[in-house]
Amino acid sequence: MDGNGTEPCSSPVCVNNPHLEALKNDILYHLSLGTSTHDLPAMFGDVKFVCVGGSPWRMKAFIEYIATELNMNDPKSEYPNICAGTDRYAMYKIGPVLSVSHGMGIPSIAIMLHELIKLLHHAHCKDVTIIRIGTSGGIGLEPGTLVITKQSVDPTFIPKFEQVILGKTVVRNTDLDQSLAEELLQCSQELNRFETVIGNTICTMDFYEGQGRLDGAFCSYTEKDKLDYLRKARDAGVCNIEMESSVFAAMCKMSGLKAAVVCVTLLNRLKGDQVNTSHDVLQDYQQRPQILVGSYIKKKLEGCN
Repeated sequence: MDGNGTEPCSSPVCVNNPHLEALKNDILYHLSLGTSTHDLPAMFGDVKFVCVGGSPWRMKAFIEYIATELNMNDPKSEYPNICAGTDRYAMYKIGPVLSVSHGMGIPSIAIMLHELIKLLHHAHCKDVTIIRIGTSGGIGLEPGTLVITKQSVDPTFIPKFEQVILGKTVVRNTDLDQSLAEELLQCSQELNRFETVIGNTICTMDFYEGQGRLDGAFCSYTEKDKLDYLRKARDAGVCNIEMESSVFAAMCKMSGLKAAVVCVTLLNRLKGDQVNTSHDVLQDYQQRPQILVGSYIKKKLEGCN
């Protein structure tokens, strides 16, 4: 109830495609699910939190972690992959939490999000929060720092996502939910286990030249050129670089999903390009977004009880 004694408004997951109404069976091809082959409301209707990340292994590790955090852990459970009928993506669920892999780069996450958003819509989910967890290259930050994205910007530091549709360039907004970002920052401060900042994130189409690396198969610029660019990015409020946040922000905003991006920095790009940190240290770094998001979800669920 709100202060007036009425039920608060709930927010459904929106789609904006009149053609879907004509489909007798909406096949979510890359998730190996469908509206006539699966009871999506029964399977997913209780979902309130969705966590997405590039690696299938990492997303299984997250669902195992969150199950323990929420005291839902079953020693006998192997947390089966709901999308086992395909090798494109992996999906795991425990209670109101869904964990989904999205692969690497804008095209891969965009395909997954189209089908995930439709899944949540068909399942009649409401008030869903979605968070991308991942890794990134930091700019002027110590490795291991968590960056909560304020705005996803393109490589020219403009907050936009461009896509060519039917031969025309369509520009979409990349704003993320600022209240959610602040809540996550507050949660990290309460944990007091690792450095966390809010800042802009560059989203690129490539890991090498697109991010100004000097160690790809091709390179047409100098180290000075690279450093000048990264310093300009830092001056523009950019804290890190990754490859998915722009389309993630745009599609989540269009569907009414409350969204955030939390990435750990694996290196400071002002000091180098190659990730040469030991395996054990990288494992620790990659667990940090899981720890923060897990703590946030637990806090929100406990607040509802």
